[in-house]
Amino acid sequence: MSRGYHTSWTIPEEHRADPAYVEAGAAIALGQAVYDRRTALGIDQASLAERTGLSTEDIDRLEGGGAMPTLPLLRTLAKALDAALDVSIDTEETRVSFVPHARMLGWSRLRPPV
Repeated sequence: MSRGYHTSWTIPEEHRADPAYVEAGAAIALGQAVYDRRTALGIDQASLAERTGLSTEDIDRLEGGGAMPTLPLLRTLAKALDAALDVSIDTEETRVSFVPHARMLGWSRLRPPV
């Protein structure tokens, strides 16, 4: 994951159990994953907005960690970004990445689709 768009924050230990911090972390992880995949494809926010049927403001809010999308929107994003969405949720951390379809050829035989 690149660190170009979002900075790294240090969360005090006493806040790690707070559900608001956990949810904010998940939203930021998703936003970073969308940004990383979009820039890897070399497309701008307007192009992604067109591919998804969203506004550029919606894409900006999503990439900034200001939105928690629904499952149908996650599918739309994965299709628009030509990738599978890989999400790992733990008690205090959420990892999100878009795996390009070309890299998934052997992967699909190892793990069933989500």
